[in-house]
Amino acid sequence: MSGQIVKRNFSQHKQTSNMTGFTNFLFVPGNRPERFEKAASSGADLVCIDLEDSVPAEEKDSARESVLAALGWLNRKNSAVRINGLKTKAGLADLVALAAADHLPALLFMPMVESASEVEIAHSILGDRIEGLVPLIETVKGLRAGDDIAASEGVTGMMFGGGDFSAELGTKLEWEPLLAARGAFVMCCASARVMAIDVPYIDMGNEAGLADECARIKAMGFHAKAAIHPKQLPVIQKIMRPSEAEIAEAKEAIAAYDAAGGKAVGHGGRMLEAPLMERYRRMLASV
Repeated sequence: MSGQIVKRNFSQHKQTSNMTGFTNFLFVPGNRPERFEKAASSGADLVCIDLEDSVPAEEKDSARESVLAALGWLNRKNSAVRINGLKTKAGLADLVALAAADHLPALLFMPMVESASEVEIAHSILGDRIEGLVPLIETVKGLRAGDDIAASEGVTGMMFGGGDFSAELGTKLEWEPLLAARGAFVMCCASARVMAIDVPYIDMGNEAGLADECARIKAMGFHAKAAIHPKQLPVIQKIMRPSEAEIAEAKEAIAAYDAAGGKAVGHGGRMLEAPLMERYRRMLASV
């Protein structure tokens, strides 16, 4: 079911994933509480209230209070909060406030993560009260530590922060300059068996550009894409979710493979083997 948190075994390294089936994430500024309810009813798989980039420094404290209040009525399984970086005073205050809160979101997005120790701090403080940590990889240093970060306890997904990454590289936030970084990022996620989330598409009036980028990241192995406006959600959902044809293909292939006793078999002009079956089974588990 879309938006439903599902736990299932993936590997010996990552025993559970509670983000299965999520293909889109809508960010909403933490200093705009009047938008929270609209975001919650937008149809997004997950609503992530942002305390970081979208909130001016002078509004960090008031935004934090608004978010803590909203967590009391938001649907927990479809809610997340992006705190400020743990290398900042605001980020430490966010983490301490959440630790003392009566209600927590399902997922915690952590920006500007550059080492596994930052994830360890958050996990040691929030523990099992949070269902998943989602580090954002936004720097070259963070990407180089990506394998360790993704494999850290509590991590169920990682997000590629293309805006800050492109700024560090001195390039535009476009496809070609970030292609190598995206490729390295998605391999870190695949190695740890965690969800790979892509940066929002910032040209909100370019629906064709958004569709093209979604198709490209899906082909690379990304599972979801963040959105900064509700009008982006239908395009992301249409492309990132398995189509009816893809689902039918997966079911037919699995049936043929199982009928062959789990051995390599020709089907539809293709050779069906265990690695391909794993992809098909993951696809069906996401719907």
